[in-house]
Amino acid sequence: MSQSPYINSLQWGEMDVEGVGPGKDFIVYPGGAEPWDWNRSGTSHEAGIQPADVQTLLDHGATHVVLSTGQNERLSVSIGAREALDAAGVWYEVLPTPKGVETYNALADSEAVGGLFHSTC
Repeated sequence: MSQSPYINSLQWGEMDVEGVGPGKDFIVYPGGAEPWDWNRSGTSHEAGIQPADVQTLLDHGATHVVLSTGQNERLSVSIGAREALDAAGVWYEVLPTPKGVETYNALADSEAVGGLFHSTC
């Protein structure tokens, strides 16, 4: 199992991910991370996190997933994304970003954890 990178810091509008550096939003998974471009999947605050976003985590071997809803919990999670995780038998939590980062980092050493992290609203 490849270790999931730590999220080194979080502040409004910026995160720093081990091995990647600073950015706004991230997809983080066992063995790596990348900037999270909402335009690729149609994610938006109203439409929520989309199945294509969680599929990236599954494709990289995540067996535990943290979905962050933003600092002010304005990002929703689509029913399709939840159904994709349920169908894959993956444990997941939906949390405000600060709590999501804390939960993710606590699992990074011992689990194949992945997450979608939104650093603003």
